[in-house]
Amino acid sequence: MKSSQEEIFIFRVEEEKAGLRLDHFLKEKLPEFTRSRIQKLIEKGNVTLDLKRPKASQKVRGGQRIIVKIPPEEPLALKPEEVPFEILYEDEDLAVIYKPAGIVVHPAPGHREGTLVHGLLKKLKDLSGIGGKLRPGIVHRLDKDTSGLMLVAKNDAAHQALVKAFKDRKIQKQYLAILYGKITPTQGKIESSIGRHPLHRKKMAVVKGGKEAITHYEVLRYFKKASLVLAKPVTGRTHQLRVHFSSLGHPILGDPLYGGLKPDLPKPERLMLHARSISFEHPSTGKIFSFTKEPPEDFEKYIKILEDYA
Repeated sequence: MKSSQEEIFIFRVEEEKAGLRLDHFLKEKLPEFTRSRIQKLIEKGNVTLDLKRPKASQKVRGGQRIIVKIPPEEPLALKPEEVPFEILYEDEDLAVIYKPAGIVVHPAPGHREGTLVHGLLKKLKDLSGIGGKLRPGIVHRLDKDTSGLMLVAKNDAAHQALVKAFKDRKIQKQYLAILYGKITPTQGKIESSIGRHPLHRKKMAVVKGGKEAITHYEVLRYFKKASLVLAKPVTGRTHQLRVHFSSLGHPILGDPLYGGLKPDLPKPERLMLHARSISFEHPSTGKIFSFTKEPPEDFEKYIKILEDYA
């Protein structure tokens, strides 16, 4: 929903809705908004419950009056830029793109220019606004030094549908990764919860009480001191593959954060992780789409180095 003027919604809580969390009640009344956006509206004071500022978790009672003010959407402050990426497919709802390694997905401290978002604004023009003014169209992310395929939403309806599909685990992604050492068995399932590292804020870790994280993998090839694997993450936690393989003693080579720089092997140019394929149901047509992009030259070059490494 986009508007240049403030919109106001007024609701009276029905008796049968009593006991619902406020954010759940509003999600039912405003299905075009994600629950996270509703929670942000509540946090910013744009929602009142009987003229008082509530919390998202507060339980509503029958007869209570809720006022929701939707502020006018801020225009994007970002300027379109020429950023190298490839569009593999595009229609009125979405695009499938290839992000090279070395490109940050969206603006953040230290990365105010030259991000994928700047490039999307240049090439695609229409992008969903749900991600906010700094993340238009962004449904999911790849780390800066990861190459590969990404889905981009061009309107809010497609954005919501794709986010839900990711949440419901209906979008399948496969990655190629080069690991340190010979991982065994040749096929496996890693099921270790992931959360923020207790000591290093920039790192994630396998922690008790973290979020569920599941990864399937299959060894495609062994080298003398490395393994080429096909990884299939079921969940999409931050740094999931990097954390999972590192926790087994087989970090992804080239990973400075999780132990992937090994003195007994040639140093890769970057993180040896590539998002090779993605399959999904189109949010408008229901058609199943599958896309594959083989790894770039730097990835293949490092495989050749490992082949020749004695």
